[in-house]
Amino acid sequence: MNRRSMSIDVRAFRQTVGQFVTGVTIITAEVDGTVRGMTANSFTSLSLEPPLVLFCVGKATTMGQLIHAAERFSVNILQRNQQQLSTYFAGSWKESSPPEFSLQSWEGGSRLNGCVAAIGCAVEAIYEGGDHWIVIGRVLALHASDEACAPLAFCRGRYATLEDSGLT
Repeated sequence: MNRRSMSIDVRAFRQTVGQFVTGVTIITAEVDGTVRGMTANSFTSLSLEPPLVLFCVGKATTMGQLIHAAERFSVNILQRNQQQLSTYFAGSWKESSPPEFSLQSWEGGSRLNGCVAAIGCAVEAIYEGGDHWIVIGRVLALHASDEACAPLAFCRGRYATLEDSGLT
């Protein structure tokens, strides 16, 4: 078998994988006493025993440059009315003031108030993955909203909602 890589157009690759519907999260991590956050849809559960999750972060991003100094991080799963927070933490916010949000300290690190759920993790390992870091977290704490709320989704470069009546 020829292991030579094919020449794949980056834009076409991005458009193709963008067909996959994902949830939207904000990853928060405390580094040198300051809580940093980033929007990520490259998040998944990895293992049940032990409980592990992972997310990917671009090496050239602020979080990508700081993640090696973090001991913990939280994965905050956004609800559909938190699109503005996703835009803000993605670095695409155009307004002069940030949208309203608050963080709460808990055993999992810093949790974004109002999210559907949050997963607090200790950094277990960080691996190289092309132009990204693959960050694996050992789950330390779980939080779920008491309210029934639908998650924010992302597909084809746009925010989306899930129209399942069981999610609203």
